[in-house]
Amino acid sequence: MYKKWIFVLLLFLTIQEASAWGFWAHQRINRMAVFTLPPEMIVLYKKNIEYLTEHAVDPDKRRSAVEGEDACHFIDIDHYGTYPFVDFPRYWEEAVKIYTEDTLKAYGIVPFHIPVMMKRLTQAFKEKDVDRIMKLSTDLGHYVGDAHVPLHTTENYNGQMTNQKGIHGFWESRLPELYADKYNFYVGKAKYIEDILLEPWDAVLESHGALDSVLLFEKNLTDSFPTDKKYGFENRNGILVRTYSQDFSLAYHKMLSGMVERRMQRSISRVGSFWYTAWKNAGSPDLSDLVNQTPKEVKESYKRKLLIIDRETADVPAKGYRPCKVGSPYELRNPMSEEYFCCMSRHNSKSCRN
Repeated sequence: MYKKWIFVLLLFLTIQEASAWGFWAHQRINRMAVFTLPPEMIVLYKKNIEYLTEHAVDPDKRRSAVEGEDACHFIDIDHYGTYPFVDFPRYWEEAVKIYTEDTLKAYGIVPFHIPVMMKRLTQAFKEKDVDRIMKLSTDLGHYVGDAHVPLHTTENYNGQMTNQKGIHGFWESRLPELYADKYNFYVGKAKYIEDILLEPWDAVLESHGALDSVLLFEKNLTDSFPTDKKYGFENRNGILVRTYSQDFSLAYHKMLSGMVERRMQRSISRVGSFWYTAWKNAGSPDLSDLVNQTPKEVKESYKRKLLIIDRETADVPAKGYRPCKVGSPYELRNPMSEEYFCCMSRHNSKSCRN
């Protein structure tokens, strides 16, 4: 039994590496955003660049343990209508009146959550609290990055509605993993954001506008690609994992014509701009006297420590869904066997993937 759970833990860590832009991509976005800042800010941010990089994935680590965290990473905006969703309120209070808070959280709140994080970061700058400045900057960078992923803006988040299961991790993790070392991440200087409430919506709409290509190109390529060449096996943390082959990945990446690179570039630019705007809105405090202070490593304690398979992850495309009750334990399938283990599904959906 002990060895079985050790294996499950290793499998879980492997799957988590593929979540939400991919750990590497989130870390790269935060890291490169530092170089968009003015000298008055970069003096502090460059000093703490390793902290900003390492902790860029903290919000993903909390998704399995903190109630309400999961909804902060996405918005299934097409649940509410069609692009450009002109009838959907951009302000939280108005949206709650129409849809209720429970409904909004069920389908994601990332464009509403980013301004909340901005308010907190602005206050941290006013108080010159280096611990909170760094932690909130890191977390804010993660949520802004998530808003730039097309598959974070749809109910068809993992292609499960179009027989394209696995596309989420393919687009946001597999492709950057293979090709991002050739991307250009120098995006210029951070800019002041005039409306922090509406700017996140620009990111969401840009992302959703690219969604049709994300899905259509993969479908067309699958239809024309030899079925035995679409997937391959690679070693991940000592585990043999079935994933998209390098040939299929390269063909898909070429069809996207730089889309992944452009979304990462836009993420970097906006992350830096949100940091800069929070600092400006706080009165542009002098940060030089904080340089010698080291942010505390906060070890967060969670009431619930559960294994989770995120709805967007897994290199192994799901083969189907298993019926289960809302709020009940779900099962994580070991791709190397037919064993199943307990975990929790994203926002307690009524079905879970095998």
